[in-house]
Amino acid sequence: MMIQHFPRLHTPRLHLREVRSSDAPALFAIHSDVEWMRWYGVDPITDLSQADQLAELFAGWFHAGTGFRWALERLEDRQLIGTCGLFRWNKSWRNCVIGYEIERASASQGYMREALTAVLGYGFNTMHLHRVQAETHPDNHASIGLATRLGFRFEGLHREQAYWAGKFHDLRCYSLLEQEWRAVADGS
Repeated sequence: MMIQHFPRLHTPRLHLREVRSSDAPALFAIHSDVEWMRWYGVDPITDLSQADQLAELFAGWFHAGTGFRWALERLEDRQLIGTCGLFRWNKSWRNCVIGYEIERASASQGYMREALTAVLGYGFNTMHLHRVQAETHPDNHASIGLATRLGFRFEGLHREQAYWAGKFHDLRCYSLLEQEWRAVADGS
């Protein structure tokens, strides 16, 4: 499957678009917040050049054909409040991994659930995915709650799978299959 143009998605409060270099200052504000990013899976960034590299990395997934990372732009003020995406896309197995982060000031307002609902719809309907996997730190209760509300099911613990902040971390693995997504999307 070849997708020629980066997909733009819309929700009632958000415009989901390709991450671009001009997003670096907003990405820096999110990813340099040490306490807020403690569960993200990499060390916080410390300068704007790292935010530029992050924007390039996110944009590169589409160009490499390995996934998508959407910038979450709030409609009311056109501000970037986070990103989310589907990456490590294995087209032959029809699966990928989902990831996301949001700025502290916009958390717990339903923005990420709104965005991920659109992204998962795109994944299952357009990318023809069968399975989406989410991996989260066992102490990241907000992310675990969001994943389970979206229909993801706990599969098991990946022991010491990740490394950041100078130590190895276990990650909880969750998955969402296409038929489970359809049941959630249909309100079943």
